[in-house]
Amino acid sequence: MAAVEEVTTTTEQASEAVGRHLASRLRPGDTVLLDGVLGAGKTRLVAGIAAGLGIDPTEVHSPSFTLVNEYARPDGRLLVHADGYRLADGARLDNLGLEEAAAEGAWLAIEWPRGFVAPGRVWRVTLEVAGEARHIRITAPAA
Repeated sequence: MAAVEEVTTTTEQASEAVGRHLASRLRPGDTVLLDGVLGAGKTRLVAGIAAGLGIDPTEVHSPSFTLVNEYARPDGRLLVHADGYRLADGARLDNLGLEEAAAEGAWLAIEWPRGFVAPGRVWRVTLEVAGEARHIRITAPAA
């Protein structure tokens, strides 16, 4: 059974810290699927993941209109950040080269993954909003 971790944050900085902690547990090629309503903090959490992977978090911005953003570490390894919000289903995400990027060791962070079948080890993150609070649930990959 996969391990589940739950945390509640009240600031963007705290949500980014959750992302940094998650990054410390990622392996090259891992996928993080992020679900939550618009404005729940998915992109802020990805900024934390980026920081934890040695990428400047100020480079991270929502891929809502570009569909895919790539952020590189100084050693060239990538964090690929995709958004399935405007896509009808996961099949369209499958056509963006994400599996190939993961096979080459990139980390994937996918917001709104609707139906996307992720390659490799998959972390599932759900963000729920309650006023100013963000309830973050992280489900680790099965062993």
